[in-house]
Amino acid sequence: MKLFQNLFAKDNSIEIGAPATGKLVSIKEVSDPTFSEEVLGKGAAIIPTDGKFYAPAAGTVSTIFPTGHAAAITSSEGVEILIHIGLDTVKLEGKHFTIHAAEGQEVKKGDLLLEADLDQIKAEGYDIITPVIICNSDEFSGIQMMEPGDVVQGDDILKLQK
Repeated sequence: MKLFQNLFAKDNSIEIGAPATGKLVSIKEVSDPTFSEEVLGKGAAIIPTDGKFYAPAAGTVSTIFPTGHAAAITSSEGVEILIHIGLDTVKLEGKHFTIHAAEGQEVKKGDLLLEADLDQIKAEGYDIITPVIICNSDEFSGIQMMEPGDVVQGDDILKLQK
């Protein structure tokens, strides 16, 4: 019976979903060294094709930047996830962003957090690549990105090992 239970034992991995539909790329492809050199933590990036950004895991919204360009979620497993829409987009001071969540709000994976008018942001000269960073990376023995390529919101993009 023990052997049978081991066959179905859940591993200690935690999956983080894509916050947006687009193309999954390595964090090393982000031109901002704060992200590409993993100063804030390990992660991946998405080049979004849709301007809706969703919770990548169930948990609590720990931060929503008043400018709407970024949000942080603490998952129910304790993963601190930062979603940063575009590079230097804080300089837009909230223009082209709509906030749909509030700090302290409980969310399910797939709940809408933010919207961004990607065409307008690009028209103003900003890169829309969206880093997805695990801010408490040191608490995990491994963080692995899934295969780069097209993803739909909710697809697993990162796998973390406790």
